[in-house]
Amino acid sequence: MAAYYEFIGRQQQEDGSTVAQYRPTKHAQGAWNEHEQHMAPATGLLTSELIGFNLQDNMRVARISLDILGLIPLDDFTITTRCIRPGRTIELVEAVMSSRGRDCIIARAWRLMTQDTSVIAGLEDAPAKHQPEDLQSWDGMKGWPGGFIKTVSLVSDANRRAGRGMVWITNDLEMVEGTPTSDVVHLLGMVDTANGVVPRLGLGLSKLEWMFPNTDLQIHMHREPKGAWLGIEAVQQYGEDGIGVTSAVLHDVQGPFGRSEQILTIRPMPH
Repeated sequence: MAAYYEFIGRQQQEDGSTVAQYRPTKHAQGAWNEHEQHMAPATGLLTSELIGFNLQDNMRVARISLDILGLIPLDDFTITTRCIRPGRTIELVEAVMSSRGRDCIIARAWRLMTQDTSVIAGLEDAPAKHQPEDLQSWDGMKGWPGGFIKTVSLVSDANRRAGRGMVWITNDLEMVEGTPTSDVVHLLGMVDTANGVVPRLGLGLSKLEWMFPNTDLQIHMHREPKGAWLGIEAVQQYGEDGIGVTSAVLHDVQGPFGRSEQILTIRPMPH
């Protein structure tokens, strides 16, 4: 089966951190630049490293915060993972992606203690009105270039418009070649597409006079997601001074499981 990344090797460091080496395939190629990786699969891979680093049985990842430090080269890279706040009920873990001698992404995850709180559980985010199998295939996002976009399949709610709407997205690739992909890695590896499903400026880079890349991605989860389909209920807003925000309620087929936020830098498209 095709995959977004090839695993090269892993080393355990004396300080307890690990350094993993990977190689991106063509399927990880980004949309803004043909020489960069898409943030979506990079998020999935970093999620895998954050989850897999000395995880205690009574914890799970509740929040992942990713800061994009610049272009993510479509080239070999390392991920250095360490625990920067250990604890029996709360931990903060960091994973840094580095390529060509510089850091590209800094990701941090809060891992929190799990326990039975079903007697007081309650949600305000409403379930999606339609499941993926009830919606029509949507190829609007295929106006974006890059290898990653070619790997995904989407369906869209009929009320989706520029600036607001609901889409469902999935793909058939493994995150790492030869390694089964967990549901949470599979789904979080598509969340970054929220910035591209309801753009206020329309779809397709060839038609755009403005660009709006995100410099971060924040994901908060009140439960661990399951299944193959990610529902993105997105809202995109632009301010008047060159900064915007894409916000989304995140769904799986069982209902909403969390939210995402992306801060955008809005600037004229270079020609």
